[in-house]
Amino acid sequence: MKIPLLFVSVALFLAGCDKRPETLVSSYDQKAMETAILTAEARVDEFIAVLQANGADSFSVKAPITDSHGTEHFWITDVSFKDGFFMGKVGNEPGIVKNVQLGQDWRIAKAEISDWMYMRGEKIHGGFTIDPLLHSYPKEQADALRARLVR
Repeated sequence: MKIPLLFVSVALFLAGCDKRPETLVSSYDQKAMETAILTAEARVDEFIAVLQANGADSFSVKAPITDSHGTEHFWITDVSFKDGFFMGKVGNEPGIVKNVQLGQDWRIAKAEISDWMYMRGEKIHGGFTIDPLLHSYPKEQADALRARLVR
């Protein structure tokens, strides 16, 4: 399976953290995370416009997936958008939930995503839920990622 540059880029950055990115359960400011999700929701039409114009190198949306074990947020890669839904592939291994696997097809309504991002070159557009987690990364890594984020 081909893994998009976007996911590889963020995953490589996060690989230096103590926990796998898909199971990152570090403490973070809950209000800041809620604000990040609201920002992503409010600006999702911006993402859709770039996606439909194929105006970036790669695209992903973040989907909360829940089962009896809890809720985990996954980057859905190789996304397309049609009739109010994003379709793509689960971009990381589960760490909490058991009802999904890497590479599985996934569909999520526009109103249900928790984030989105696309890459143009080395710049990450969107990815708002990254911000509340940056304080838990080593300073050098956080600064490097922060420099790539476009708001």
